[in-house]
Amino acid sequence: MICIKTEIPEHLCQINDELKAIYHSKDSVCIWVFKTREERNSFVDETAGMNNNQRSEHYNNNYV
Repeated sequence: MICIKTEIPEHLCQINDELKAIYHSKDSVCIWVFKTREERNSFVDETAGMNNNQRSEHYNNNYV
């Protein structure tokens, strides 16, 4: 396991982990929040192989 210390806003910590998708690259960590576990799982399946910009665009087009 690799752990990178950072400060995550408390309101994100309060959200059930099953409603969050977390991705990282060499210079950022992104957390997407969903209304349901099913939405989160669909997002993970739909964005497999996408880069961060593609995932963000997909999220904004389909889940916001």
